Amino acid sequence: MNPTTATRLAALAGFLAVALGAFGAHGLKAVLEKNGTLAVWQTAALYHLVHAVVLLVLAQRTSVARVPFALFGSGIAIFSGSLYLLAVTNLKWLGAITPLGGVCLLAGWLALILKPRA
Repeated sequence: MNPTTATRLAALAGFLAVALGAFGAHGLKAVLEKNGTLAVWQTAALYHLVHAVVLLVLAQRTSVARVPFALFGSGIAIFSGSLYLLAVTNLKWLGAITPLGGVCLLAGWLALILKPRA
């Protein structure tokens, strides 16, 4: 993946993190409070935004580290995505999916420890 594409994907992840965070705080606040899942949404948005920044840092390198980039992207989608869905639907079984996203995020960090450069 070239740095331009990686930057665009990172920017999209960041945009969605801010948009979803704001939507949860304003547009969905009543639903999330009714479900008792406002903190779940906030956790999803926090991890989403933090890892979007990580994607942006990786994208700024001359050679994008594909494995960590893919792991962080997958982690955002699975970890934060399952929490967003759980918060809105209150379907508790979605919580069983969340750890898979967490493993992707951890694996992304581990990949950077083992091979910091692409």
